[in-house]
Amino acid sequence: MLEVARITGGRTLRGEVTAAGSKNACLPILAACLLTRETVTLRNVPDLSDVRYMAEILRHQGADVVVAEPGTWRIKAETVGHRTPYDLVRKMRASICLLGALVGRLRRCEIALPGGCVIGPRPIDLHLKGLARLGCDIRHDAGYLRVDAANARGAYVFLGGRMGSTVLGTANLVMAAVLTPGTTRIDSAACEPEVTDLCRMLAKMGARISGIGSPCLIVEGVESLRGCEHAVIGDRIEAGTYLVAGAITGGDVLVRGVEEQHLGAFLDKLEAAGVRVESSPAGLRARGGPSRPIEVTTQPFPGFPTDLQAQVLAMQLVVDGLTTVTERVYPARFMHVPELQRMGAEIDLEGATAIVKGGRPLSGAPVMASDLRASAALILAGLAARGETWVQRLYHLDRGYVAFERGLASLGADIVRLPNSALPTGLGEE
Repeated sequence: MLEVARITGGRTLRGEVTAAGSKNACLPILAACLLTRETVTLRNVPDLSDVRYMAEILRHQGADVVVAEPGTWRIKAETVGHRTPYDLVRKMRASICLLGALVGRLRRCEIALPGGCVIGPRPIDLHLKGLARLGCDIRHDAGYLRVDAANARGAYVFLGGRMGSTVLGTANLVMAAVLTPGTTRIDSAACEPEVTDLCRMLAKMGARISGIGSPCLIVEGVESLRGCEHAVIGDRIEAGTYLVAGAITGGDVLVRGVEEQHLGAFLDKLEAAGVRVESSPAGLRARGGPSRPIEVTTQPFPGFPTDLQAQVLAMQLVVDGLTTVTERVYPARFMHVPELQRMGAEIDLEGATAIVKGGRPLSGAPVMASDLRASAALILAGLAARGETWVQRLYHLDRGYVAFERGLASLGADIVRLPNSALPTGLGEE
């Protein structure tokens, strides 16, 4: 059933929430469960549509996936199929992370290419470059990648690209390398916490990986991996979104379940904007609203995360002055701007830079979510707007936020999820 969020702005958010497990860490970790015949027990698994869909793909490949209790999954893949069809892959680009797992486990795979993305091209050329360096034979045929890794051996791989390192490309290459004979050195590896979490789980399974958390990973291939237990890290993007929700309303919000070092560049920009940020064993806390314009440029970790760009852009709409937001990771990732303009925002786009003329009053309006983070940004703007904001296409939100509207409501937001039929006449999609 299609649903919408109705937000009535003007309330100050106060209280505390706990970040769910990280979607971006969980998806490659689930794929990595195919690397062993033994049982892997995962904890802190978020209840998200993307995660449930990855479970469907794993079951198609032959794995037994059991939800033992909320947040705890057991995966056992005694046998694994080598082919992943298009009708499964097309719904989620992150399913490409099965590439490395299947190559590692089976020494071959056939996987459909996932297609395009609304926030811009996400080529997998670096993934394939890395596998080719290992000696894999790669063919592209009728929309499928066919990889033969029978003769693969450890090698030196430089994984940098025009936009920097590749997160899923690093994950794929590590998963392929852990069961490949010899030593693989990966330079310009992605350093994102989600990659680090994957590597730490693989180490528990018996993989030999050094340099975890650095741009140089050295993997010594082993003959087999064992099962393990692993807790997925907290979702830094969900945590950051809740902190922005507190800031955009001038409130006081504490977020538990996330590590400060995973959000360093983001927290630095909150403070630069005038938000009081506190870190303690209890969690991360944002107090008060933004009062100064800032300059933001997205970069690979440890830089400012692209997945928080839309949210911070929305926050700066309430600040007098000019804020600039430059997107260096996905230059086309500004689909939220036209919808924010419908609410009265003054934003000019110049190439990969958005110039935000803040301090203008926002008015509630019907808006359309174009992607996951855009949907969160529109809800945040609705919290600060006068009147009602109706955010449509909530299925985007459900890909990366666990019951986001309930979390906001627990902080005092006036937000409800309703069926599309509740939209006032004339506000729905044509």
